[in-house]
Amino acid sequence: MNKSRVNFDVLTPVNFLVRSAQVYPDKVAVVHGEKRYTYREFRDRVNRLANALTDKGLGKGDKVAFFCPNIPPMLEAHYAVPMIGGALVSINTRLSSNEIAYIITHSDAKAVFVDNDLAPSILPVLEKLKGVRFFVNICDISPEKPLDGPDYESFLAAGSSQDPEIRVDEEYQLATINYTSGTTGQPKGVMYHHRGAYLNALGEIQEAGMTCDSVYLWTLPMFHCNGWCFTWAVTAIGGTHVCLRQLSASDIFRLINEEKVSHMCAAPTILIMMISHPEAKQFKIKQSLTILTAGAPPSPTVIEQMESMGALITHVYGLTEVYGPHSVCARQDSWSHLEKEELARIKSRQGVAYITAQYMDVMDMETMEPVPRDGKTMGEIVMRGNNVMLGYYKDPQATEKAFHGGWFHSGDLAVIHPDGYVQIMDRGKDIIISGGENISSVELENTIYRHPDVLEVAVVSSPDSKWGEVPKAFVTLKPGTNPSPQAIIEFCKDNLARFKAPKDVVFCDLPKTATGKILKFKLREKEWEGHDRKVN
Repeated sequence: MNKSRVNFDVLTPVNFLVRSAQVYPDKVAVVHGEKRYTYREFRDRVNRLANALTDKGLGKGDKVAFFCPNIPPMLEAHYAVPMIGGALVSINTRLSSNEIAYIITHSDAKAVFVDNDLAPSILPVLEKLKGVRFFVNICDISPEKPLDGPDYESFLAAGSSQDPEIRVDEEYQLATINYTSGTTGQPKGVMYHHRGAYLNALGEIQEAGMTCDSVYLWTLPMFHCNGWCFTWAVTAIGGTHVCLRQLSASDIFRLINEEKVSHMCAAPTILIMMISHPEAKQFKIKQSLTILTAGAPPSPTVIEQMESMGALITHVYGLTEVYGPHSVCARQDSWSHLEKEELARIKSRQGVAYITAQYMDVMDMETMEPVPRDGKTMGEIVMRGNNVMLGYYKDPQATEKAFHGGWFHSGDLAVIHPDGYVQIMDRGKDIIISGGENISSVELENTIYRHPDVLEVAVVSSPDSKWGEVPKAFVTLKPGTNPSPQAIIEFCKDNLARFKAPKDVVFCDLPKTATGKILKFKLREKEWEGHDRKVN
């Protein structure tokens, strides 16, 4: 079948801005402190950035790196760079200097835009960045220009506000590269195409229930899976982006009510930060607020406490390799009669595939056959569809391994319930096999979360001469509490099979990624240092 302009157009998320600027030219598109940009102004700024990059000789296939927090330049880059046929490389703001240098060099970035507050992380490795043609300083909080190059606003001023040519020739053209956290060696560059970004953005609109009246608060880093594609989704629907440079519970609470925020995304650790804040006890949300949470299975306790403030928690699940969320714990009418605790428990499941994703299953890792839908038999979550990455940049071997058998392999162990809803039991490397019995660290963590003194918890395996390995819990306590390790252990024994209880409890602060994921591998590595168990 021949395609022509009359019945085919390339799907690209950059067209979302083109449409919304035409439909809602005078509507506020972006809020950043006292700044307000309308959709007309937003598009004008994106055009200037795109044309300025083109004037510098950049175009199709070139990589442009941005190293900045959730502020307007980061949002503008999500349109300007793919618009000229380039690929945006959004860099995690909490990485070390050497990690940053690796990503810039490995991605072949020719231009690097750096927020001046983050410049100290770049300055020590400048000599390693041989392939970078030029730097641009994003002077958002001070006029200083730490790097040799213009400031961002001057760079924009040099570019034309005229609509640039959109240089996207086909849907599987590279749009962005997002680097994984690198927990097992060097980070891998996950390649997103325009089709996947377009469809996943529409999926977010659908599953989050967004409309043109939606106001989205940026608590999720834009560098993480391109903000789960909400960088494009909010614009597509003609909503309002509320930027937030630094996360604090007080600012989140203030902006929710001041800006009438209707949607936000957050890892469970951010929700924990909110419910633990002194304002939480009195805070009531004045309007409908949908919060999408992912990154780790949220405990039913956290869901219940957030919803008591007036929020609606929607649990989604995915990975960087599938553009962020791939599945959602879709609400069922039959849940309306459930008690709060039971409802929160069901809502902590990973659920079913997005309507724009469709394909997700749990398979036996050896036979690649679907496991029974009995809520008991564990297998690996696998996915395929339009929102699976192109592959890992310059790493064909890792790509081939990830795509074995025609599915993307998540590495997450799960069960499927009779209703078709998926529930993660553990990461493959996190399952604890003690004396031949499987112990789910997620199940144990959810139990410990129910203890009134516990703020956060991570459970990992620890070597044991008798059982091979046993569960060990690392717990952050709520301020003003002082339970004993044995009290936590006895609480677990009272609420679980006794053999699943941790053999030891350590009270401490937990290591985390920039997106709030607890780095369990670091805890596990320390436990197994000098022992034989493989630690990933």
